[in-house]
Order: sequence, then C-alpha cells, then structure tokens
Amino acid sequence: MAEITASMVKDLRELTGLGMMECKKALEEAAGDIKKAEELLRIKSGAKASKAAARVAAEGAVGTYLSADGKLAAMVEVNCETDFVAKNPDFAAFSKALAELVATGSPADVAALSAMKLGDKTVEETRQALVQKIGENITVRRFERQQTSHRLAQYVHGVKIGVTVEFDGPESIGKDIAMHIAFAKPKFLSKDQVSPEVIAGERTIIEARAKESGKPAEIVAKMVDGGLAKFLGEITLLGQPFVKDDKLTVEKMLAQAKASVTGYKFLVVGEGIEKKTADFAAEVAAMSKTAA
Repeated sequence: MAEITASMVKDLRELTGLGMMECKKALEEAAGDIKKAEELLRIKSGAKASKAAARVAAEGAVGTYLSADGKLAAMVEVNCETDFVAKNPDFAAFSKALAELVATGSPADVAALSAMKLGDKTVEETRQALVQKIGENITVRRFERQQTSHRLAQYVHGVKIGVTVEFDGPESIGKDIAMHIAFAKPKFLSKDQVSPEVIAGERTIIEARAKESGKPAEIVAKMVDGGLAKFLGEITLLGQPFVKDDKLTVEKMLAQAKASVTGYKFLVVGEGIEKKTADFAAEVAAMSKTAA
C-alpha cells in the first residue's frame, strides 16, 4: 500500500473541504492517487468541485480604478503579511495608485509594472520604501485591465474581493451584477463557455453517484440530466440565482431589465496562496489514534 502522508491528506482536504479521516480513507482506497481519491469522495459524499481556489490564505487588498466615462478599468492585488497592514492608509494608497497606473499605462505583466514610474520613483522603488516604512513584506501579485466600448462597473467587498463587470444597461444593473459575482464567484459567464472536457468529467461523476442509488436506468438518466443542469447553473453567472432575488436567475433578471453582460473579471486576495499551518502531521496522527 502506498504511504499516505500528512501532506497528501492536507492537499485533499483543500480540494474537497472534507474532514481529515474521510480524506485519509479515500487516499488509502485510491492507493495514494489524489485525483482518484477526490472523485471517490465526490461520488460518495457529493462533495463540491475543487475548493482550493476559494481558500483565502494571504492578506492584502485589491486596488481598483474606473475611468470617469466607465470605459477603462483596472484591479491590482497587493499582498502583505497581516490584515492590519491591509487597512493601512499608505498601503491602500499604493494599491489604488497601481490600479490607475495599470489602466493608463497598460503594462504587459507585473515585471513591466514594477519598472514603471510612480511619481519620481519606479513602482519597485516605491514598494521597497513602503516595506521599510511599514515593516512588513509587500508584494504586487497580479492585475486585470479592461477597456471596452460597452460600460464597466466595479464593486469591492471590504478590501479583499474586487470585481469589474462589462455590461450594457442601467448603471444600477452593473453594480448589482458586480456585487453578485463577489458573492457567488461564477467560473464562467454562460454554459457555452464551459468546455466539453469539464462537462464530460462532471457527467462521469454524477453518473457514478446516480448508479449507486440502485434506481432503474431511466431514473438514473433523469438524475444525471438534472445533476448536470444543476452543476452548470452553479458555475455559470447567467445560470446562478440572482443574489438580490433568488427566484430569478441572473439571465432572467437581465432580460427583465433589458440589459446584458459581456464579460467580467474578479480578484480574491490570497486566492491559491497557502498559509503556513501549525503541525499538521501531528494533527493527522492524533486523529488517526482517535479513530483507532
């Protein structure tokens, strides 16, 4: 039997959001294959798709910029070590200035942004000076820039989630959709953007789960169709229940308002960055002894 390490258990927990013992048993059953173990857990427990991206594991803020005419926008994720510094006025001003620089200067990447001038210093020189002043490590991680002939709206939840929506319709619609995206974090705009591979993979999992019910084949087929429709509704903006009125999907709400969404971007501070954890191996060992 393949050795099941604490690190493997930890990785599977982050992918599924399930408990340590469930993950450990699944890894043992899958002979250490983490992908197979994830599928086993999803089939057995109905665990949702990968949750790793939703785990906020670093501090910082999203700086935003939106032009007066609503045609040009940018967002920049700037990281720091503590939530306290994320709310520091100098840190906030730096994040906001970077967003405007991204919008107006259109750098190719973070390296190009770091070399650009921000006042009489480069962005990198300004960052280093801020590190010395505040006393924490500060990094510029990533940015998004949008320019359009349509309209743009932005929403920032606290300082950690920034959304920019490209739309046509009343200004209030753009802000409402941006708020919805910050809450629901859809992976795709519409069903036609979901790749056949993603759909096929989900269908396989739903079919395996449905067959375990022991129901007749025709019922299983309906369960699969229903499960796939629910999955697509959960991951697409247009298919999600609207956050302000869950009796309507976003698509139906937009139709009623004679509005449309042509695209969106969002940044979540710390998404995909892993914090150091306390002695996880010891925690797993303790759980194993308890189970035994």
